[in-house]
Amino acid sequence: MPRALTVSGLSKRYGSVEALRGVDLEVGEGELVGLLGPNGSGKSTLVKIAVGLVRPTRGAAEVAGHRAGSRPARAALGYLAELFRFPGWYTAQEVLDLHQRLAGSDGGAEERLRLLELVALADAAERRVEGMSKGMQQRLGIAQALVGEPRLLLLDEPTSALDPVGRRVVRELLEQLRARGVSVLLNSHLLSEVELVCDRVAILRAGELVASGTPAELSHPRGVELETELGVQLIAGVTREDVPRLVAEAVAAGRSVYRVNVLASTLEDVYLEAVGGEID
Repeated sequence: MPRALTVSGLSKRYGSVEALRGVDLEVGEGELVGLLGPNGSGKSTLVKIAVGLVRPTRGAAEVAGHRAGSRPARAALGYLAELFRFPGWYTAQEVLDLHQRLAGSDGGAEERLRLLELVALADAAERRVEGMSKGMQQRLGIAQALVGEPRLLLLDEPTSALDPVGRRVVRELLEQLRARGVSVLLNSHLLSEVELVCDRVAILRAGELVASGTPAELSHPRGVELETELGVQLIAGVTREDVPRLVAEAVAAGRSVYRVNVLASTLEDVYLEAVGGEID
């Protein structure tokens, strides 16, 4: 089965500005990939090419094995923009009905109910958008992106305006979608959220892919903290494999070991290193 998303040698030039420079990226079946990078790094251009709103200058993008922008490719993906807006006078049911007609979905009332249940909005099916909280609107947005059972979801900052509880709800929803085999490309600036939920991350800088891998693969050791009755000692230049030796040496020296903490770089550390310290 083709990958949910395959990007090969993707380049895009706007006049003298090269927004993408030969990017290669894949999103596998049921995989959740975080797309990171500062403003102007090319994230939005990559997503627009995958959706079919922009054509690449060179290279190719495929969705479920079909050229990005083609009818089969559009049918295989769902999209939630960062600044989406639904008519305030529409109910949740009416929003989904509209998007069913736009997508050509014949799922009817059964699909609408299933999607509202999935995003925990079944009890708000007749509530108007203007009467919903930001978190409810965000979940409704994800529901509309799932109309027609797409293989790939492209989500642009789905948790940026939510409080911690709302972010957790959306994070749990993304984990449910992954368990159902839906692939997700998540464009986000919330590194802690990406680190918690994503299988892999891809970091762009100035149109180039500068880092890619699982959060664990991209992190590097920062030493070991050893807590004894003398306090907390940071031992640099050592890794997890050195812990048994360090503990044995401390015990042999008559120390009482209360805690050992293996330190590794966070995704934020990796991100800042990859983009040269640039932040938005």
